Amino acid sequence: FLLVCRSNKSPWVCLTCSSVHCGRYVNGHAKKHYEDAQVPLTNHKKSEKQDKAQHTVCMDCSSYSTYCYRCDDFVVNDTKLGLVQKVREHLQNLENSAFTADRHRKRKLLENSSLNSKLLKVNGSTTAICATGLRNLGNTCFMNAILQSLSNIEQFCCYFKELPAVELRNGKTAGRRTYHTRSQGDNNVSLVEEFRKTLCALWQGSQTAFSPESLFYVVWKIMPNFRGYQQQDAHEFMRYLLDHLHLELQGGFNGVSCSPILQENSTLSASNKCCINGASTVVTAIFGGILQNEVNCLICGTESRKFDPFLDLSLDIPSQFRNKRSKNQENGPVCSLRDCLRSFTDLEELDETELYMCHKCKKKQKSTKKFWIQKLPKVLCLHLKRFHWTAYLRNKVDTYVEFPLRGLDMKCYLLEPENSGPENCLYDLAAVVLRNNIRVGSGHYTAYATHEGRWFHFNDSTVTLTEEDTVVKAKAYILFYVERQARAGSDKL
Repeated sequence: FLLVCRSNKSPWVCLTCSSVHCGRYVNGHAKKHYEDAQVPLTNHKKSEKQDKAQHTVCMDCSSYSTYCYRCDDFVVNDTKLGLVQKVREHLQNLENSAFTADRHRKRKLLENSSLNSKLLKVNGSTTAICATGLRNLGNTCFMNAILQSLSNIEQFCCYFKELPAVELRNGKTAGRRTYHTRSQGDNNVSLVEEFRKTLCALWQGSQTAFSPESLFYVVWKIMPNFRGYQQQDAHEFMRYLLDHLHLELQGGFNGVSCSPILQENSTLSASNKCCINGASTVVTAIFGGILQNEVNCLICGTESRKFDPFLDLSLDIPSQFRNKRSKNQENGPVCSLRDCLRSFTDLEELDETELYMCHKCKKKQKSTKKFWIQKLPKVLCLHLKRFHWTAYLRNKVDTYVEFPLRGLDMKCYLLEPENSGPENCLYDLAAVVLRNNIRVGSGHYTAYATHEGRWFHFNDSTVTLTEEDTVVKAKAYILFYVERQARAGSDKL
């Protein structure tokens, strides 16, 4: 426990006096320690004043990153004698010596999970004790909501958790944790490795929120759009994350051989491949689908077809529903996910700004466009567009969209539905990301996800059990549907 606030979260050690305080995302006592040390005191000798002017550098005991309060930035430079690295190695040795005991404790906790994971009611609220939250590092709720959602997609999560750790392959650093800072080169970071570590930290029964700082530093390195602590869009982050995981896996990360999931998908024909930017990976094998874009010239009737791979589908909320803000509002019918899917796949006449270049007419002509789904993915990710553009403004769409928890039937949107069995087109909801207090450029992201038959609400470091009735009332932003395995059941949307 920390001396001032008695907290055990985010300990930061001062490298001048070795005092330990909590970091800026808890109660900020480490920063206060620095500020107090800068207050000039009267009747002190010059040497004493110089000593009081230090206490500027501290180290995060969780990630071993070094931070300078005077520079207000993370730093990587060391003293001539390498004292910072010695402190870091000492902390790592302390952690490694406790690793065996900690692993034994966690194993005992998991063995008793059948008892510990029962509903725990505190002051009338139902709290989950088997799931782990993620610390907010400063407007990083967009990242936390996506990570918690992906961690509850079993096939995807298990693939990464089973990858061998990078440290285990290195002699001197075997068993040690790695750390990253913003000053390191791009070649020193691995998104796959930090993503793997984060997934492994979740669902281990820890009641202390996990800090994804190392992953966030890697994100800063390879995704410049997400540098800083301003609010970001969760859907945009998800796409960047999946794309970069896909690219890194194509490079043969860790020398891992092709997984059974990828081997299963390698039998796809050339015209039916859902690969994006090269060979297939677990990303495209699970999230990858194929759209057929069909354009017809209204003058000569020429038809043009194009096949496009996708990792998710972005759906407009039909304009007639945009004023319907709640499920119980009585001004017309409730918008459903079927309405959004139908709007996406319905025949549409392109306007004057989107004229089609007809190769038969040799000029741009009026035309119609229609989407078909040629191949459904194992995990169907649906993004509901919560903003729409008018002539000069970008306006929010706060409409409630009704969505099913089970039995989303996608057969009617397929190009060749007769070639798919009835169970292959049914999907069950695995996770949903919400954007609360929605405003242009801001908002707070949380997520609902199902794990072993129970629904959890993930709100940064807080995780609570919730009911299905609460989930279905949520204003969804991103929905993750998992393909139903062949089994009895006929519930449909």
